[in-house]
Amino acid sequence: MADQAKKDPYGHRADSPREMPKRAWKDIIARTYKRTWDDNVALVSAGVAFYSFFALLSLLALIVLSYGFVTDPHSVIEQMYRLTEILPSDIASLIAQQLLTVVESSAKTKGLGLLLAFVVAIYGGTNGAAAVITSLNIAYEEKEKRSLVRFYLIAIAMTVTALLVTLGALAAAAAVAYLQKLLPQATAAAVTIGRIAAYLLLIPIGAGVAATLYRFGPSREDAKWEWITPGSLFAAVAWVLLTAAFGFYVAHLTNYKASYGSLAAVVALLTWMYFSAYAFVFGAELNSEIEHQTAKDSTTGKPRPLGERGAWAADNVAHDDEIQDRPEEQREGQKLTEAQPTVAEEND
Repeated sequence: MADQAKKDPYGHRADSPREMPKRAWKDIIARTYKRTWDDNVALVSAGVAFYSFFALLSLLALIVLSYGFVTDPHSVIEQMYRLTEILPSDIASLIAQQLLTVVESSAKTKGLGLLLAFVVAIYGGTNGAAAVITSLNIAYEEKEKRSLVRFYLIAIAMTVTALLVTLGALAAAAAVAYLQKLLPQATAAAVTIGRIAAYLLLIPIGAGVAATLYRFGPSREDAKWEWITPGSLFAAVAWVLLTAAFGFYVAHLTNYKASYGSLAAVVALLTWMYFSAYAFVFGAELNSEIEHQTAKDSTTGKPRPLGERGAWAADNVAHDDEIQDRPEEQREGQKLTEAQPTVAEEND
């Protein structure tokens, strides 16, 4: 590994992120930080949070309508609350209140009206998915090249997948609730351990969801899974830490109700969604810059030369012109591969 780092100090010949030397990671982190400003990640994340907020009610409606086919819709409220216990109490209560409203509305809907409500909820949920796709195109420096029909089919697929994942989580919550009835009363220590375990379990789940969106969301040739993993893990860990920190902040360090009154829960939910979106988009920016660091083909399928891979991050390589203060001998050692050009097109 040390010999490889000397021959390729900036990772242009790396076949995976694991082969990137320390110097390469310094360049990647520096460019990622710069790109967050160039791509207005804060503003993009606010847009994702805004559209996702309005899509939330549609997703809750889908959950209730789907859950109602197999059991009493009222039971979804208790089980959903169990899933949202890791969130700040105001946010969990707001979601429970919205669920109750949806349950009461769905109880009056029958037959064709039920089907129509399901279709409308699917359409509403695609707005949040479309915002996520757009943010990924920005992070990966891509323009939307897919047809409008395909774009919305992907958004619908993302919405339905989110629904299925949530329904699976609800089923798991129901099973846990049943087991708790068979066990003695949990102690305070057991509750704390359970909460910590829930946070730890969220990391691989969040990383898996993020990786799937990073691979299939942007309008580009699919990246290999290993080139998506670093940003996915970062997004998942950052999201869990931000969720825990924000929950502590809301519960102990501030009083949203004193500042926002009846809108306190809504403001808290939007703020949490903004932090979540920022971690997600930043992870995509990180993945893009990692791909941008190597000259090797990071996309799926048979390896192709630069310029023919169907993805900006894979078709363009970060060149030493970005850092002019490197010694000449280091820049000379940064040559890419004998079979590929040594100068990559910059996108600054």
